[in-house]
Amino acid sequence: MKKEFQVIIEKDADGWLIADVPALKGCHTQAKSYDSLMERIIEAIELCLEVQKDFHQNQFIGIQNVMVES
Repeated sequence: MKKEFQVIIEKDADGWLIADVPALKGCHTQAKSYDSLMERIIEAIELCLEVQKDFHQNQFIGIQNVMVES
């Protein structure tokens, strides 16, 4: 059975790409290239699903940048 997950991808200050799967607690990885990141996050999801049989996936609404004074 195929399952679809939303993956949040960010780039850190050192240029690493970081992928996080909000529906699966602790499911994240990083890589230097996008292709490598996609391979790694698929592997991470598969491993997380072996451990986490019960998960809840929220409906994705969107991303919003918010500016604050600091």
